[in-house]
Amino acid sequence: MLNKSEQLSNLKVGVIGIPGKWSTEVLADRLEAKTGFRAVMDVRDIALHLDTNKVFCKGLDLTELDGVIIKKISQVYSPTTEDRIHILSHLEALGVPVFSPTGSMGKLINRLSGTLALQQGGIPMPKTRITESVEAAFEIVREFGAAILKPLYSTKARGMVYLREEDSDETVRTQLAEYQQTQPLLYIQQALNLHGRDLGMVFIGGEYFCTYARVGNAEAWNTTINSGGRYEMFEPDAELIELGRRSQACFDLSFTTVDIALTDEGPVVFEVSAFGGFKGALDGCHLDAAEAYANYVLSSIDNQKGN
Repeated sequence: MLNKSEQLSNLKVGVIGIPGKWSTEVLADRLEAKTGFRAVMDVRDIALHLDTNKVFCKGLDLTELDGVIIKKISQVYSPTTEDRIHILSHLEALGVPVFSPTGSMGKLINRLSGTLALQQGGIPMPKTRITESVEAAFEIVREFGAAILKPLYSTKARGMVYLREEDSDETVRTQLAEYQQTQPLLYIQQALNLHGRDLGMVFIGGEYFCTYARVGNAEAWNTTINSGGRYEMFEPDAELIELGRRSQACFDLSFTTVDIALTDEGPVVFEVSAFGGFKGALDGCHLDAAEAYANYVLSSIDNQKGN
């Protein structure tokens, strides 16, 4: 009879991500160290054969794998990202465990569907309103004072527009009209005082792992690393961890980061990540989230096999 270590070493788990990118490669590294198997796949190379119910990537038959981890399927979110999720959902339907489940990730590609799930879950969020009317949007911005226009498909604050309270009516109307040329549905969120930081709370398999802070560059309105922010360690209290747990529980994700801000009105949740990165946990908390995630996936597959 094989022992537990030998059982895990026989598993073949592939990683769908961005070849060459650190988060993708480090996860593949951790899996390879435990199983001896390595497969890093770009979703653009995947071919779904519906006539044979096979899914291939450069000659590798994904239906013969013990599992697949979707680390990243797009550098920038778009409707194409949703199409890729649909393709991978068929692999899941064929019985290959997919981490995270495609149905859960699909809810988070479009900002609106993710927001609605959090709203329906009773999660505190910044005031958010959605409209196709530029005139209604103008009234909303003026009521909010300062507001942020957010694309339905974006990550790391890409494509967001910050409308300031001191902006003239003409400036606001012009920016709204220009923005709607590429974003017909206007997603408007009240800008809150974040005191220069927000939090990334990491969960693996629904269990709390760690929390790091993103501390913003004084010259940027957002705290993202892309805009010059940096990671720091943060120790949340039990109440804040429970808020993060409730937020991620609105979805069924194998690995996620919940974005939380501590505002003058109390803690609010901005979003739950469909994929989540490992860098914040490593640089901010000095923890190897890729290692922990690999352990979780292998253990889950082993349990599903009844070993």
